[in-house]
Amino acid sequence: MNVALIGYGEVGRILAEDLRARGVAVSAYDLKLDTDHGQPLREHAAAHGVVLGAAHAQAVHGAELVVSAVTASQAVAVAQACAPALAKGAFFLDFNSASPGAKCRAAEVVDAAGGRYVEGAVMTSVPPYRIKVPLLLGGPHAEALRPLLADLGFVPKVVSDKLGVASATKMCRSVMIKGLEAMVIESFSTARHYGVEDAVIASLQETFPGIDWEKQGAYFFQRVIEHGRRRAEEMREVAQTVREAGLEPFSAAGTAQRQAGMADLADAGAFGARGTPGFARSADWRSEADRLLSNSTRD
Repeated sequence: MNVALIGYGEVGRILAEDLRARGVAVSAYDLKLDTDHGQPLREHAAAHGVVLGAAHAQAVHGAELVVSAVTASQAVAVAQACAPALAKGAFFLDFNSASPGAKCRAAEVVDAAGGRYVEGAVMTSVPPYRIKVPLLLGGPHAEALRPLLADLGFVPKVVSDKLGVASATKMCRSVMIKGLEAMVIESFSTARHYGVEDAVIASLQETFPGIDWEKQGAYFFQRVIEHGRRRAEEMREVAQTVREAGLEPFSAAGTAQRQAGMADLADAGAFGARGTPGFARSADWRSEADRLLSNSTRD
């Protein structure tokens, strides 16, 4: 099977490495290839034998499977860009953390062009699991794609032949997981300002003894500082998912704002220069909280 990856960020590169290790032919395209940030992507592709396309259409031409792994807000746009060049019957696996409504709109575009759209919901962080990350599939073509993905090394599970079920599962989980990240950062940083962080953590430890709050706090700070932009995009889609259910997304919208704010500070260098070995890798969350507090605007 020839596989095309649209989006050559962290997830795309991990998939490329694992697929190429199995001898699978891989092509890819990413908008960053056309910017000053494209050189590391080109170097990675060259090192792993990935053929880079000059545009979406060139990357997906002849591919039997297209995997879309871009920022959540671009899920429909990528489907629109790829659809005219899809081979008849080609599978289009949408990895993106988009709302059920967005997944349905993307499916309409792909299926109208003769492709077979399958929604995918990645249920945890990709790096620890790599290609074997827990993956939920949904849609009328999900069952047909499942064994093919398994042969490629994925660990897929079909949850429904109806579009929107897999993505709704992912989005509702993110209300909790990404929300917890934002709450920990807000709680711990505020506690740090008032000098009560040790007391707060001791109380949390007593209430939730199964969690190492020092370790968890450091992990949450690291992940949000490094990936806040992507997380904010996802949480905007989560908020839209909540709206589609008829509810006001108070928590999801606030989480998106916190994640985006951390990304803004990271881009401004508040937590160290991106790409440096020590970036957002402090073993103690307190140093990151201090940087956050010193760079935040307070009345």
